[in-house]
Amino acid sequence: MYKVKDLMFIIAETPVHAGSGSELGIVDLPIQRERYTEFPKIESSGLKGCLREAFEGSIRKININSNEISVNDRECIFLTFGPEGDEAHAGAITLTDARILIFPVKSLKGVFAWITCPMVLERFKKELEFVEQKKFDFKIIRNTVPMESNIVVVKNTSNTGKVVLEEFTFEVTLNKDTGELAKWFANNIFPQENTYAFWREKLKKDLIILDDDSFTQFVKTSTEIITRTRIDNKTGTVVPGALWTEEYLPQDTILYSLVMFTSPRVKEESKKGIFRADTPEKEAQLVYEFFKQGFPQVIQIGGNQTIGKGFVRLKLLGHKEATNG
Repeated sequence: MYKVKDLMFIIAETPVHAGSGSELGIVDLPIQRERYTEFPKIESSGLKGCLREAFEGSIRKININSNEISVNDRECIFLTFGPEGDEAHAGAITLTDARILIFPVKSLKGVFAWITCPMVLERFKKELEFVEQKKFDFKIIRNTVPMESNIVVVKNTSNTGKVVLEEFTFEVTLNKDTGELAKWFANNIFPQENTYAFWREKLKKDLIILDDDSFTQFVKTSTEIITRTRIDNKTGTVVPGALWTEEYLPQDTILYSLVMFTSPRVKEESKKGIFRADTPEKEAQLVYEFFKQGFPQVIQIGGNQTIGKGFVRLKLLGHKEATNG
């Protein structure tokens, strides 16, 4: 089983098109979604491939087990992510599909708000427990906002008010527990650099816990739909049939994925390279150290990368050594 576990946050810096292929619906090229909830997701295979590509393209030097190596060291990448085109052994890292955590929606006040819901938060809580991560015991109450919220249109003396998201109005309660939850998210999701000070403060004040049904409607109908064409260079007109629509996760969407590590999955001990140690737990820890030290802050995921789509910022929450073997 997995010896080291962590959780990775994914922040969309530009719109992301993790496509599911062409369909006959309203949108020609929709994004990937869970079958039973229709929540947006990013398949783990695509996420793992983009991470591998980032490692292969890095020339940074790191120190693992008293060995100085490059992040793009071929042997370490093969042991961590698995060899290319060869089923001799699997990689030592496992990622889950990236799940939605917080979704941006246009707001009458504050430009936009971040929304989530009890179902998403309960799932997040369960998966944090699975990877034995930091304690997450906040009260989850629907239709609430932090006490210091900037997006409440009308505040009443009873700590209630209204927020307007898109064209919909919601009755909300200003809630201390929701404020504590928003602070936890802000401090753990965003980097601590001054560049993200504004965004940390905004999330602390502009998080809304909606009911499950309303959240589902927003993530189904408030994604970005872009119409694209291909122009004939000679005539300057649209090529016949070259008109299509694409769906994108909007910028500032926040997702997460579980990241888990084992010792290298090779038969011969001598082939474990710099990850070789006297116990599987120590070997998995060395694989994690390689991943953590080479971890890219920004990668591109999905389609249309040459037109600036798919930039995401990554952040690890902080690992926990597994205790269940």
